[in-house]
Amino acid sequence: MEAQLRVQHPKIGPDDHFVDVVQVLAIFFVDEITLPSTYEQFRTTSAGQKLRDLVDHLVLNVTNPVLISALLSVSRVVVGESPLTDYRRTLKWHFSALETEDPRLNETRATACELVASRFLTRLSERDAVDACLHKIPRLSGLQARTTSSLSDITERSTLLPRYRSQDGTIRSRPGSSRREDLQEAVNSIAAVSQPTNQNNKGKEDPTSAFIGLTGLQIAVVADCKRFLSQALVQKIVTGIWRGDIVFWGNLHEHARKKSQFYHRSQSDPYSRLRVPRYLKISEFAFFVTFLFFYSAVLVEHNMYHVTVSEGLLYIWLASFMCAELSQFIGAGTMVYAVDLWNGFDMTMLLIGAAFIVTRLIGLATHNDKLIDTAFDILSLEALFMVPRICSLLSILPYFATLIPCLKAMIKDFFKFMVIVGILYLGFLTTFTLLARKSFTLGEMSWTLTRIFFGGSALGFAIMHDINPTLGPPLMVIFVCMTNILLITSLVCVMRQSFAKVFANAREEQLYVYSVYVLEASTSNSITHFYPPLNLIPLLFIQPFRLIFSADQLRKVRIQVLKISHSPIVGLIWIYERLPWKVYKSGEQLFSSHIPQTTQILIASSKAKMKGQSTVHSHGISGSSSGEDLCMVKPSTQSELEEKVEALSAQIAELAALIVKSQDKGRA
Repeated sequence: MEAQLRVQHPKIGPDDHFVDVVQVLAIFFVDEITLPSTYEQFRTTSAGQKLRDLVDHLVLNVTNPVLISALLSVSRVVVGESPLTDYRRTLKWHFSALETEDPRLNETRATACELVASRFLTRLSERDAVDACLHKIPRLSGLQARTTSSLSDITERSTLLPRYRSQDGTIRSRPGSSRREDLQEAVNSIAAVSQPTNQNNKGKEDPTSAFIGLTGLQIAVVADCKRFLSQALVQKIVTGIWRGDIVFWGNLHEHARKKSQFYHRSQSDPYSRLRVPRYLKISEFAFFVTFLFFYSAVLVEHNMYHVTVSEGLLYIWLASFMCAELSQFIGAGTMVYAVDLWNGFDMTMLLIGAAFIVTRLIGLATHNDKLIDTAFDILSLEALFMVPRICSLLSILPYFATLIPCLKAMIKDFFKFMVIVGILYLGFLTTFTLLARKSFTLGEMSWTLTRIFFGGSALGFAIMHDINPTLGPPLMVIFVCMTNILLITSLVCVMRQSFAKVFANAREEQLYVYSVYVLEASTSNSITHFYPPLNLIPLLFIQPFRLIFSADQLRKVRIQVLKISHSPIVGLIWIYERLPWKVYKSGEQLFSSHIPQTTQILIASSKAKMKGQSTVHSHGISGSSSGEDLCMVKPSTQSELEEKVEALSAQIAELAALIVKSQDKGRA
């Protein structure tokens, strides 16, 4: 019985691939987390004891650099709330058995994963935490891919994830898991049916494949791990990236590779400072300000028949903006790119700009004045998104960073609520249009009801007899009461609840927005980053030679062109960082290598325990295995057990006293 109740911690080797680590961790959390719990319960009650033991085990026995990434990705895949279809299928091969259980279990397991990742990170030194959070997940090698492929030959009698479940020949039995075992055969058959027949399909089915190439912090952003990101240590890392204390490109040469490292002023290339998110965002702000200037000049001139200088510059700015956005999308990836709200503004601005250019050129070619006017009208819509985009730099401020997720939540709930409004509106519109078919057209009635919905009740009462002398008045009263009282009040309550829910976690929301803002600017895998509109130079003069020169030669040329074109910008950065009042500290000075005291105590106690066990073992080998020696060991174990029982009894007594006290307060 004791063997069944003993927790089997996951065995993770130092060289295990990310996919393998995710599978092992997923199995552990499915087996051990069987009851719904909240984050606070995991932190403060005995429900989190297994997680505390797991953290100790990971600290002592696991040195795999992808551990943090795996924990956060398991947190993501357990919940399965991604807008992408592939993530709804994540770990389907063994999470399918959970469909008949409490739906809160998946959320509980996701919370447990995030909590374990947070606690494990606090047990590391600051430098080790930087390496753990910024380690890029490698791709599967050819041998690993073939090994994984060989495991895909599943039959109806195969166990789930046989590499880990059946390595001892049996499946570990656990009390209370009979229902899960009963469902196992059905789940195996489902997995066998869904298993792809070729390697390409397999890559699409594997839910962990989308995380390949990302770092732990990027996965935390994608997985919406706001508690993890709000930790002081994680925020210190994010701030280090923002300020350039942590860089990914120390030197610019054709053989350089992207790797997280601390910035050293004496060793790093000055041109690597062009990749610092703080300077990237400042240049982005300057670009949008000039963009707004050319945009305003074009609309003020409103030249119907010629392309002016300002309009030509606007075209250049739009082209460079499109090039920069495409590079950002390719570098960040779909998941990270979709997280940032401002990228939606960028895409909308590009669509409006493209529509303006196409309409404008067609109008000029056909000498169609009406079409040209329409083109300028389309361009005027650009300001709706450009002005907020210019002010996106305010996202780094706590107040504005908190309002952004509040607005996002309110907009989502607003559109959900508008579905009900639309259904009711269409019902009344159909009825009123048919009743007033001799007096009002469909368009007139639609606009009239819209005005009534937004507060024009007097207009409705004025025309209710014209609609129908008998049914018009009562129907109009019902419509006015439902729209101006019931629906509007309900909408306000829903929006207020959404705002309060997000604002209750204001600090987490603010730090999440800040983290997204910083990480989105540091995800590019390209060694050279040209600021717009200078990014058109490599597009026009270097990219066409890709078929003639090798990749290393083109890379070398890009680096030289970057240094020539961006030397004034680098000069300004150099002057700014060497101002007299700015104190320089290298990244190694800012991030300590000291191991936390809790980890030191844990390691010391583990060594003492192992030493004690080895001492007892040596006594047994030396021939002291008599009854006397066994009796000497037994009282020690018994005394430890008695101490644990006494401590547990004291905790139970304290808990009972708290319960009685709370009941007395409730009665009072």
